[in-house]
Amino acid sequence: MFEGHRLTPTQRRIAHCMVRRAEDAPFLSSVELAELAGVSQPSVTRFAVALGFDGYPALRRHLREALPAPSADGASGAGARGADGGTAGNAYQQAVHAEIEHLRQLAALLADPAPVAEAGRLLAASRPLPVLGLRAAAAQARGFAYFAAKVHPDVRLLDEGGSMLDDRLDAAVRAGASALLCFALPRHPRETVAALEHAREAGLRIVTVADSVFAPVARPGDLLLPAAVGTTLSFDTACSPMMLGRVLLEAMCDELPDAQARLEEFDARAARRGLFAE
Repeated sequence: MFEGHRLTPTQRRIAHCMVRRAEDAPFLSSVELAELAGVSQPSVTRFAVALGFDGYPALRRHLREALPAPSADGASGAGARGADGGTAGNAYQQAVHAEIEHLRQLAALLADPAPVAEAGRLLAASRPLPVLGLRAAAAQARGFAYFAAKVHPDVRLLDEGGSMLDDRLDAAVRAGASALLCFALPRHPRETVAALEHAREAGLRIVTVADSVFAPVARPGDLLLPAAVGTTLSFDTACSPMMLGRVLLEAMCDELPDAQARLEEFDARAARRGLFAE
């Protein structure tokens, strides 16, 4: 019932609580569920509405109607499944298995390497190369920019919004930028959408790593590469977008003739300076 809905972290806490208390959930009041989940009662109401119900009573009624019929020994189907110790594993294991499935989906997508190869060419040719990622996507952008700077002569990280963001985009365009790499993950900030519109108007070609081809940042002229995020835990998990970012790095390195020389030069400097403990 929860799949296909974009739930907030608070709403996910409620969902996880209901899963853990599956046998009791159809009979809990909104106040009782709120106490068990550690949230406010209005949050429970908003949770029910987010799932498409008029309110919590309608959600509870739906749960009661969906109860499995008792078996011959008086136990419900759900109870019988729970008695075997949980073949699907606990909630943490399920989150890991979900991420593994997302990586499998990414591997299948990469069976056609042409889009990634094209993205690598665009990113390698852009001097400078702006890399955008705000809020939840900032970590992905920062990680890409850190490694990209070892092989690309001019990488400019854009991981903070605000009135200066457009100025920094304009400065990159004036310096010769031809493409922009964007990491766009839920919940998609309006600043990201606005920054991409500004970048398009400035003439930049957009390469975007997003959670879906239907993400609100997507536009027909962009090169969008999808990588699903996990929603099993309270906060999104982004193993697949991170992996896709590293794949893009590899594709970009393939297009930079001096990439290996730059890496060797960095390693030599690092050794002289004693940067690393091993």
